[in-house]
Amino acid sequence: MSTTGEPSRAAALALLRAVFDQRQALDDAFDRAVDPFGLAPRDRGLARALAATVLRRLGQIDAVIDILLERPLTKAAMPARDLLRLGAAQLLFMGTPAHAAVSTTVALATGAAVHYRSLVNAVLRRMAREGAGIIEEQDAALLNTPDWLFRSWSTAYGEANARAIAEAHLHEAPLDFSVKDDPAGWAEKLTGTLLPNGSVRRPAGGAVEELPGYDEGAWWVQDAAATLPARLLGDVRGKRVFDLCAAPGGKTAQLAAAGAHVVALDRSAARLQRVAENLQRLKLEAELVAGDATKWQPDELADAILLDAPCSATGTIRRHPDIPHLKKANDVAKLAIVQRKMLDHAANLLKPGGLLVYCTCSLQPEEGEALLSGVPLQPAPLRADEAGMPPEAINRHGFLRALPSFWPEQGGMDGFFAARWTKPA
Repeated sequence: MSTTGEPSRAAALALLRAVFDQRQALDDAFDRAVDPFGLAPRDRGLARALAATVLRRLGQIDAVIDILLERPLTKAAMPARDLLRLGAAQLLFMGTPAHAAVSTTVALATGAAVHYRSLVNAVLRRMAREGAGIIEEQDAALLNTPDWLFRSWSTAYGEANARAIAEAHLHEAPLDFSVKDDPAGWAEKLTGTLLPNGSVRRPAGGAVEELPGYDEGAWWVQDAAATLPARLLGDVRGKRVFDLCAAPGGKTAQLAAAGAHVVALDRSAARLQRVAENLQRLKLEAELVAGDATKWQPDELADAILLDAPCSATGTIRRHPDIPHLKKANDVAKLAIVQRKMLDHAANLLKPGGLLVYCTCSLQPEEGEALLSGVPLQPAPLRADEAGMPPEAINRHGFLRALPSFWPEQGGMDGFFAARWTKPA
């Protein structure tokens, strides 16, 4: 861990306030929150790790704080709670020496929080003595999962699976790579392991830009589960494939590398620019189009379509621990309406005989199984032997339902849903 101290912690505090107070996604807020502090790359990483640990363990952290406070904090004292959260993450989960965690956190008590310096100091010192004993008695999976999410997963998958999902979210996800060719060779060069689906996996951490193969565009970062939907289109070489809602572009790269003529659609021109930059590094080509996936009309229909619809992203909580604190149950219902509009429109863009795969990185059935009744296409059920998937990822309806608790011995995977249809000739 970096020993530079306060600048990294101040940046982490700014990140947390962007998430809690301004309801911004952690990744979206990162550059704006951290750039003003002028941190070196390693310390930028520390700032994100600090903020992510608070978000990942927030239920436990707040429970410890509440036990150690002599009286509840008022609404006006929320700046003090954010400081206590930051100190608690270091003391309880990151192995920071107590003197460093306490002194650097107290030093951040400025502005609206200056009147709470003594309180922050006292509570953190007590936490250094008593906190470990408290967290040993906690139910971490339940405390760190909002009730509405745990109830939803229990109803959909059973309580045991819901708990396994929640426990998987307590740990940072490893780093997965999709490679253009020679996966075994790149697993060795990247000091990673080769997964059954052909992805290369290595532990999280470090700057990916400094890894072998980055500059020559040999690989791109993409969770193993996220590679599966594009594979369900089969051999796409020479085919016209629409990648709807394409940003950030991992699936576009997959399809282009497999020899497809890809039309990548996204409503955000700024996000498409990122796709263009990634494709340039990878030396891959695709036709990029800014447009609305509920309305866009191409000049020619597609041989195959991949619709990775915008969703609640609850399957990616391991990578995005801010999601449980930003999403609400009513967000899921609103998203499902848009998803179904996109799916119905996509069905009209497919040539007879073509395949359509719909997917979301959501664990919520409302954005998956419950959404699909009456799709105007012929179902093309998935098989357990396709695409290197765990057999248990294919449910009785022939849908892909990957859970974060799958592949536990290999580090898990993102939660993902996918279904496939064909248009009768």
